[in-house]
Amino acid sequence: MSIQIPRGTQDIRPGTVELWQYIEEQARDICRRYNYKEIRTPIFEHTDLFLRGVGDTTDIVQKEMYTFTDRGERSLTLRPEGTAAVVRSYVENKMYGDATQPTKLFYIGPMFRYERPQSGRFRQFVQFGIEALGSNDPAIDAEVMALAMDFYKGLGLKHVKLVLNSLGDKESRQAHREALVNHFAPRIDEFCGDCQSRLHKNPLRILDCKKDRNHELMGTAPSITAYLNENSQAYYEKLQELLTMMDIPFEKDSNLVRGLDYYQHTVFEIMSEADGFGAITTLSGGGRYNGLVEEIGGPETPGIGFAMSIERLLMALEAEKVTLPVSFEMDCFVVALGEKAKDAAAKLVHDLRKAGLKAEKDYLDRKIKAQFKAADRSEAKYVAVLGENELEQGIINVKDMSTGDQTEIALDTFVTYIAEKVQ
Repeated sequence: MSIQIPRGTQDIRPGTVELWQYIEEQARDICRRYNYKEIRTPIFEHTDLFLRGVGDTTDIVQKEMYTFTDRGERSLTLRPEGTAAVVRSYVENKMYGDATQPTKLFYIGPMFRYERPQSGRFRQFVQFGIEALGSNDPAIDAEVMALAMDFYKGLGLKHVKLVLNSLGDKESRQAHREALVNHFAPRIDEFCGDCQSRLHKNPLRILDCKKDRNHELMGTAPSITAYLNENSQAYYEKLQELLTMMDIPFEKDSNLVRGLDYYQHTVFEIMSEADGFGAITTLSGGGRYNGLVEEIGGPETPGIGFAMSIERLLMALEAEKVTLPVSFEMDCFVVALGEKAKDAAAKLVHDLRKAGLKAEKDYLDRKIKAQFKAADRSEAKYVAVLGENELEQGIINVKDMSTGDQTEIALDTFVTYIAEKVQ
């Protein structure tokens, strides 16, 4: 019986994994420039963390979590998102007491959600995300969005847009909540079971329903922006002013709510407008989560962040026909003829690698023609040919594959010669 990969997962093989590596390198570089430090949290956490942090009325908690009981009868869950785990670590390790504030963190790693696999959506997927904890300044909101937009633009994406909304503070959300209940309650029996259960628990989540998105009441639902109090409105306007000053275009969408319970004030999504990208255009999203740190047992601490799917980023790059500058070239391939020459080639390849060069040789005892084909497949810049006669004379023949020029080099200067050529 053959064993196949689990549904909703993927193997990222050589030829593709280099694209992932390049993206991850660019993510780390932009975080370095914005002064965000990497954090690595466990892949599984206590289930209660996500119940308290993400919200027990969300689709993630109700339908999508991979939860299991360990041998100690503890309920554990593979992390479905990154923010709750980062905040747990922030509280547990008392990072709020660090001298440098706000605390600015980023992560790159796998997340797990049980949902129907489709284009760009997997049950195991990789997210790059950032979290900034400890500041109530709208400028940090603008910084978070700027980092995300700079990242996409830096990779070559042109057809992306930033969409904003404000959910307001607790007072604003309570007023909006009451208005939503009054709006949906008379006809709630026309909605799906999930929406009916959310009416009094979390009516804002009704606006995020995929099944009933075309119901007429969705289009006439009270807008959160109409219920923003003076402080929330001022915060939202200041954020827009900062984004305008930073030359970051944005659109406002009063129906944007995001899918997690912990959001307050700012919420945003970055979407692809590329032709042929697909029906689901969201590339990333995030927002402000004032109150989450307290919910997880820490002191009152504001926070904001975002998460982006690497899988969907790759789709966007493909849709815009962006080619990442990933090189598969080999610096030097050593072709050897004869037993002694093969042994010497192993030493030469080892010396090339110690010098920081990408080098390879034949390990299948192939004929010279097959070795040259292997060198071509490796996209070698230089091919060095060593036979028994050359070995006795202390020389090696080096061919520049870009020009076809061939040069006879002394063996004791070979590594230095190649290193200078490929710089």
